[in-house]
Amino acid sequence: MDDRDPDARWPVWVMHVAFFLLLGASLARFLLRHPWEARSPWIIALSGALAALYLLGPVLGTLATPRRIAWLGTVVAVWMVLVVLAPSFAWCAVPLFYTGLRTLRPRAALGLVALLTAFVVIAQVQLSEGGFDPNLVIAPPAVAALATAVFVQAERQAERQRALIDDLLRTRRELAATERREGTLAERQRLSMEIHDTLAQGLSSQRMLLQAAGRTWDSDPSTARRHVRTAESIAERNLAEARRFVHDLAPADLADGGGLEEALRGLASRESAAFRVDGTAVPLPDRVQSALLRIAQGALANIREHAGATSAALTLTYLGDQVVLDVADDGRGFDPAAARGGAGREGVRGHGLPAMRVRAQQLGGTLTVESTPGEGTVLSAAIPLEVRE
Repeated sequence: MDDRDPDARWPVWVMHVAFFLLLGASLARFLLRHPWEARSPWIIALSGALAALYLLGPVLGTLATPRRIAWLGTVVAVWMVLVVLAPSFAWCAVPLFYTGLRTLRPRAALGLVALLTAFVVIAQVQLSEGGFDPNLVIAPPAVAALATAVFVQAERQAERQRALIDDLLRTRRELAATERREGTLAERQRLSMEIHDTLAQGLSSQRMLLQAAGRTWDSDPSTARRHVRTAESIAERNLAEARRFVHDLAPADLADGGGLEEALRGLASRESAAFRVDGTAVPLPDRVQSALLRIAQGALANIREHAGATSAALTLTYLGDQVVLDVADDGRGFDPAAARGGAGREGVRGHGLPAMRVRAQQLGGTLTVESTPGEGTVLSAAIPLEVRE
């Protein structure tokens, strides 16, 4: 079971609590039924040692590392000595079943369960006072088999759930990629129509006017000059249109007038990222909204293509005199110094971080990156609310 899964944590804690309850009850039973004798100090000392060793287990994780296996072997060895000295400690084996199953490979885990079960049977037979009882021989293996079956079934179900979640995430990514491609094509078509209806038509008119002026330059200079002035007027309007395309054309997500927060929320949803707004929202200039949205798009594209992250988060924060966009991921990280030199994760794309930094600087803002290889990345773009025009 994955301890990072909240649904898998509570059975683990139940197992830990059960172990200490069984250990305490076994010690109490021994002390009540056996007045102080020569082995009592050893029983108490071994019980304390077993409790301390068990507490060390969560620190070592659940993977079958050499240290984890050595720890498990030590715990089992101390428990076996306790069972030999005092059979009442036998039922502490039940939590150890789960510990072995969670730590070892299947064959090794089953071997450990069999060994623990054999010790429990021997201990129960020693504790019996009314002669041979078949239940004392059958009950421990039955409990061990039940515990093993429950654990294996839970593991298989968890594995199926993880596979389904992976398929769902992959499908969502594919759908998001399809939507982005369709959006890109739609935006290209819209821009081509606008350019055709403005700049292209204007350039065509200028060409015709200048050709007419060239034909009448010698025979009718006044008409030629009139054509030139008309072409100059059209060129001025076209220049204004070109500036609008370059400076004022909003991203598609802002074109419907929903605002930056709605655009970022939609972007985060498409990219399977979390989104949060902190502070009191204030109206933002169109240029600031466009720049922050473009930075978020670029950052999420880098995360998707290069970070290998399992989660990402967007945070838009209003701080009174500035607005800050943070983009964080838990991916493989990179070296920001190398990225500035062109060798980092974004640097190899030719755009990415440099383009984002330029967008922020054009509005008097800053862009900072905090990242360490293997520890994820946090990108922060801060734009003052009083931006330079």
